[in-house]
Amino acid sequence: MPALTITDPDDPRIGDYRALTDVELRTRWEPPNGLFIAEGELVIQRALRAGYRMRSALVDEKRVDQLAGLPAGAPLYSAPPAILETITGFHVHRGILASFHRRDLPDIADVLAKARTLAVLEGLNTHTNLGALFRSAAALGIDAVILSPNCADPLYRRAVRVSMGEVFAIPYAKSEDWPGTLQAIREAGFALLALTPGEGAVALQSLGEEQRKRPALLLGAEGPGLTRTALEAADARVVIPMYNNVDSLNVATAAAIAFYELTR
Repeated sequence: MPALTITDPDDPRIGDYRALTDVELRTRWEPPNGLFIAEGELVIQRALRAGYRMRSALVDEKRVDQLAGLPAGAPLYSAPPAILETITGFHVHRGILASFHRRDLPDIADVLAKARTLAVLEGLNTHTNLGALFRSAAALGIDAVILSPNCADPLYRRAVRVSMGEVFAIPYAKSEDWPGTLQAIREAGFALLALTPGEGAVALQSLGEEQRKRPALLLGAEGPGLTRTALEAADARVVIPMYNNVDSLNVATAAAIAFYELTR
């Protein structure tokens, strides 16, 4: 459909895109209103292929003729770069943003029933780490992700962008009963493996066949790591052996290494 030109940054039609760099504002606005923002044509196309319904798109006026395959029912707005930057709070160098409707998250029981491998995240609240972790999970054979109540939102714009849209490829559910969900994971037949450099952890590559059949890798936030409660709920504590007195890795990097080892 033809693009509708935006000349006023305060135009109410593009309210979904206002102040995208304000994390607090966006987290108060997007999930309660059932929306999320995707950035870049590749990510937008992956959201569409995954079945998310587009609400609208906002593009650099120079990119309008380059776009194809956007849904006919969603309005397409265009604006010059200066107006885009005023609306969003940053330079939209990918030239295209889209607002999408969220979907209801699946029940944890349904996710557990369909998965063979899991990533279980406790308190992971950095959007870039979360996005990178989802991308690695999709690439390295993790079937689903379970989030504790205090994890960041996988559909926040930065997480979606860093994942390159792979957050749409991996089923995920958010726990409302923590740490009760950890017991449910074990009862579903998973081996709950806590990744930690702490005392009592065994080398990841030394795990036996039984623990690799249905592994659920438990990962904590940067800095504090897993809580004592989570560590005590695990079937085993595992570590990635390291050298040169390095005691830990970025959580997204550690997750990728562990995913590869558990699924190879």
